[in-house]
Amino acid sequence: MRTGGRADGRTGGAQLALLPGGPGVPLPLLDQRARGTEFRRLPVRSALNSPASTGMRFWSLNPYVGCEFGCSYCYARDTHKWAVERATAGPEPDAHGPPRSARGDGRSDPFERLILVKSELATVLRRTLDPARVGKATILIGTATDPYQPAERQFQVTREVLEALLPYRNLSIAITTKSSLVTRDIDVLLRLSERHDIRVNLSLASTDAELIRLLEPRTPLPHARLRALSALTRAGVRAGVLIAPILPGLTDSWPSLAAVMEAAKAAGAHTVHGSALRLGPVARPRLLALLRREFPDLARRYEAHYANRANARREYTRALARRIRLLRGVYGFAEPPDEPDTPAARSTGDLIAAL
Repeated sequence: MRTGGRADGRTGGAQLALLPGGPGVPLPLLDQRARGTEFRRLPVRSALNSPASTGMRFWSLNPYVGCEFGCSYCYARDTHKWAVERATAGPEPDAHGPPRSARGDGRSDPFERLILVKSELATVLRRTLDPARVGKATILIGTATDPYQPAERQFQVTREVLEALLPYRNLSIAITTKSSLVTRDIDVLLRLSERHDIRVNLSLASTDAELIRLLEPRTPLPHARLRALSALTRAGVRAGVLIAPILPGLTDSWPSLAAVMEAAKAAGAHTVHGSALRLGPVARPRLLALLRREFPDLARRYEAHYANRANARREYTRALARRIRLLRGVYGFAEPPDEPDTPAARSTGDLIAAL
């Protein structure tokens, strides 16, 4: 058991109708891995989630529900749980029963072992996209689960979506991913950049490979993501780094954040953004269990801080934003035009105290 050696950070809206047709409708099985992961087709009636439906400032699009990466903190576990419950509920279950990975037998986590694939997403997008309605708002791909998770190698839904956007003009498109697989689509990204404002954000919480593997069991390690970032920028794709989530006491120190910014700069990143951990009710037990095992002192702070909230307190987020702002200046990254000024955080202790 770790005793909190990393705990000082030095190292390193409205719910959407995802399942048309009502509860109890079985989802077709597309594939099944020997290790137990199931991939099932999720029917969709619309491709984009509007700002009015989500309460966000952007339009969102997610090719998959659930993710094999298995990040311990992932807030999308909440949406996946809701979707699976809708899919497997009802008085007349599937003749084969619920998907094995959704039965709650303790052998696996449904979020990681039951991947819902929106196979028809690109077709629906072509039929329903209204650029005039979208306007200047950004279409963000990958707000809930990673659009380049391992399933994308087989199903290629994300690539089909990008190709579906090619005939249009002057859209604002952003992609968020942890995966180096995004480099597979450099050809499409370059073609899109001739007609749209498009950017890619590689999500990287830390350059500490040991810590990343602890928190994100099956994501590409930091060096692989940074190589992907370099490949994108060298090819002419506008790309940057999203330091997210920033975990209090683990990845929020000046040295930890500086290491990410330095590596991002070396890889040619155009931008760097960061945001603090959001801990939803489904992800909370998993992350807290990990912290109790590895960082017990820090776990107690998380339990108290996130007991009745999903987001970090305002005093913490303001201090963290100020630290990121100062580091951007050190490494020569431009400031986002809509980011508010925040008071300085004098030390890591200031951030821990705000937790």
